[in-house]
Parts: sequence; structure tokens; C-alpha cells
Amino acid sequence: MDFLIAARLEFAPEVTATALPIVVLRLLAAAVLGGIVGFERELHARNAGLRTHMLISVAACLFALVGLELMAIAEAAGDEAKADPLRLIEAVTAGVAFLVAGSIISSGGRVQGLTTGAGMWLSGATGLACGTGHLALATVSSALGVVILWCFRPVSDRIGGK
Repeated sequence: MDFLIAARLEFAPEVTATALPIVVLRLLAAAVLGGIVGFERELHARNAGLRTHMLISVAACLFALVGLELMAIAEAAGDEAKADPLRLIEAVTAGVAFLVAGSIISSGGRVQGLTTGAGMWLSGATGLACGTGHLALATVSSALGVVILWCFRPVSDRIGGK
């Protein structure tokens, strides 16, 4: 019986910053919005495509949600520990930057993967926005990112001599 009580407390905490349906909505929004940017990369046969962008966005969203939960638990316990949301943003940004660095290749004076890396960075930011409940900001940013990727490709190719 004690095991069941402990399991209930562990897997269904009394203190939650965000209701489960909202958590699911935010995670799904992060997956879809990250996927939109990733789909464009996939269409152009880039190394980091649909799944990579979706995973980056969902992971960033999850980090934001966990951060909100930890702040709510500390607040409910009367803990005066100060939570700093900027640390969460810095940690996610550093993690995404590590992945981005792996996607950029420099060879013979030519650099490849910068645009894909920028898309990965955008997907991370989109996930953070979704996780913190800023779905409109995430949607507009992702849409703008796709417009930049699609509409400015011909301009970039023409200027770059491709």
C-alpha cells in the first residue's frame, strides 16, 4: 500500500505549474513548429532535417516545462531559492549550439551548414517559446523562418553565384 502511495506522489505530484492538457499542447506545438522548419531543410536534402528540428524543438520545450515545474515546487515548499529563467535559456542555447557546431563544415575556404545551423537554433528558440506558453510568438517566428528559407533562397543563390 505504501508503494502505491509513493508511486502516486512520484508520478502525479500535487504541485504542477501547468495542467497536463496544456503540457501536451505545448509539446505538440513545439514538434509541429520545429517540423515546419525541418521540413524545408529536408526538402533540400540537408543533413539536419525534419526529425532533427522536431527533436530540438520538443527537447527545448521540455526543458522549459521542467523549469516551470521546478519553480512551482520550490515556491509551494516555501523555498526561497531564486529561480533564474535566463539560466534555462542559456543552457538550452548552449546545447543547441553544440549540435549546430556539428552541422557546420569548413573545407577549402568554403563553409557549409550555416543556414541549417540557424534553422536548428530557431527550432530551439521555438521550443522554449512553446514551453513557456508563448505559442503566438513561436508560430510567428517559425513562419517567418520558413518564409526566409523559401523566399530568399533564389536571392541568396543569385548573389552567391549558384
